[in-house]
Amino acid sequence: MGLIITLIIIGIMLLLLELLVIPGFGITGILGIAALTGGIILSYTTLGTTAGHLTLFLSLAGCGVALWIIMRSKTWNRISLKTNIDDKVDVLPEQKGIKTGDSGIALTRLAPMGKIRINNVDVEATSREGIINTGQTVEVVKIDGTKIIVKTKDI
Repeated sequence: MGLIITLIIIGIMLLLLELLVIPGFGITGILGIAALTGGIILSYTTLGTTAGHLTLFLSLAGCGVALWIIMRSKTWNRISLKTNIDDKVDVLPEQKGIKTGDSGIALTRLAPMGKIRINNVDVEATSREGIINTGQTVEVVKIDGTKIIVKTKDI
């Protein structure tokens, strides 16, 4: 009788541990299900059908009650994210004062992407035509959202 109760309690504890602490479904969940199933099967084989049914019902009720208690506790509030992320990756080039036709210099090699400096602002840009080497003068051809497309400027 003590082994049956121990297996069921260990099974419930392992399943709760799997649910709350360990991400995904792994060895802890499998061992929890195995311990719970082993306790119920052992109850059927050693104590008879009536006791087996009672053990099955009490085990399922115990799992439900344990889950309900944990869900009602402040556990989820402590581990959940409470902040909202409302920042953007980058502001629009127009807000930085960059517009089509502006000239600048390539700070890094654009193959096809790299850093350029336009109006004393360093931004990432994409080359429209091949590779642009460091130090070359570039001109903004198009602005597509936050993407700046440039070409080499003919001097």
